[in-house]
Amino acid sequence: MSIAEAHDRPPSRPLLIPPTPARPPNAMSTLRRVAAVRRSTFDGWGPLVYEKDIIKGTFLGRSNFILNAPDAIRHVLIDNYENYTRTPIGLRVLRPIIGSEGLFLSEGRPWKYQRRTLAPAFSPRAVSTLVPHMHTAITEAIDALGRDAGQPVDLREAMQWLALDIAGRTMFSFSIDKYGPELRAFVIEYARELAQPQPLDLLLPLSWPSPRDFKRRRFRKRWIAFVNHLIAERRAKPSDGAPRDLFNLMVTARDPETGAAFNEAQLADQVATMIIAGHETTATALFWTLYLLALDRPTQDELAAEASSEIQRAGSPDAIEVERLKLTRSVLDEALRLYPPAFLIARSAAAPDVIAGRDVKPKDIILISPWILHRHEKLWREPNAFDPYRFLTGPPPDRFAYLPFGAGPRVCIGAHFALVEATLALARLIQKFKVELRSTEPVLPIGIVVTQPDHAPVFALTRRDG
Repeated sequence: MSIAEAHDRPPSRPLLIPPTPARPPNAMSTLRRVAAVRRSTFDGWGPLVYEKDIIKGTFLGRSNFILNAPDAIRHVLIDNYENYTRTPIGLRVLRPIIGSEGLFLSEGRPWKYQRRTLAPAFSPRAVSTLVPHMHTAITEAIDALGRDAGQPVDLREAMQWLALDIAGRTMFSFSIDKYGPELRAFVIEYARELAQPQPLDLLLPLSWPSPRDFKRRRFRKRWIAFVNHLIAERRAKPSDGAPRDLFNLMVTARDPETGAAFNEAQLADQVATMIIAGHETTATALFWTLYLLALDRPTQDELAAEASSEIQRAGSPDAIEVERLKLTRSVLDEALRLYPPAFLIARSAAAPDVIAGRDVKPKDIILISPWILHRHEKLWREPNAFDPYRFLTGPPPDRFAYLPFGAGPRVCIGAHFALVEATLALARLIQKFKVELRSTEPVLPIGIVVTQPDHAPVFALTRRDG
């Protein structure tokens, strides 16, 4: 019997309430709200959004709706999903780094073609063939962290490098150590200088380039040349024809209806999307999970016991069965609830509609925020508390109250891959190390691109085997 099956959360153990940003007043002027959102999206949401089912507002002359009612969310993401497209500001900000030819930003028939074509590459069976790549990267990360055990460590950076290594190995079957610094430089440059919308980004039609768009275009030219260089190096490797990595799976993928393969532009955008979205969101999830476990030592020790038991049963760390790590997965699920890396789903109405009795006009903006939804007073017991046992022993949450990967036809295609990767990494890290937080300053989440920490706290790792 696993640790997860053995017992519920001890009733005498107090729940951890991690620090959160102060909530601003419900009523804010447009200028003040714009200034707040540029610091962090969370700073623009007052207490009311965590209590009401639907909040209607106006911004720059357009109506916007924040949806917290599961039935309303289902309507937008499933029942009438074709009526709700990417917002102009989302397209303007994301196209330079993940492209318009890839799965994430395409719409209509091109999206359906790509989704059908890529789906087999992310099936549980296909992901299982990539697990050895994950274990190789995790083992090397553990060895590197072990060499500095007891010393101050930046786990935010360490998890970014681990997730990037996993992304490189699963995509190309080789470590991208020599490209890692350049790739991280691209990500940091874009996040700091180009990802935050400027006033003209919001005011100008999408077809009119803003001053910031010219910088984004120059970035795009350099970035896609870098991605194509990675693809060229992978193509130069000998292949026995078997799908050994995601690149193989994507190159050999064919539309089940037409037999068409990806063209070069689509392939480059798919690679860029998988590397950028995959490694940054997984690194963020692992960082917040380790932070929570550093604050909750009893849960950390229980997770270590589960991982040790399963490794002993399997015979070696790289033979561990992810499906048996019940408590580990529940801890990760709860961290994703409190700190969803993708904190906002924004859609623009293409045609008139009615949502929960409210009229929606074309170009109205629909906002579904996992950050708000996962902390909503009506949907969760003690919503601001860290309690992984809610996923272990209680009834599952409503499908449209818990959206770390979205929902519906456009649910994140890499969700299973990400959960397997993060669960294995978390189990093996905690089985090997005690994680201690050395910083005393509270770590506050900010919403910029992903749910990131406001600063990189200092941790220390101590080997559990001495």
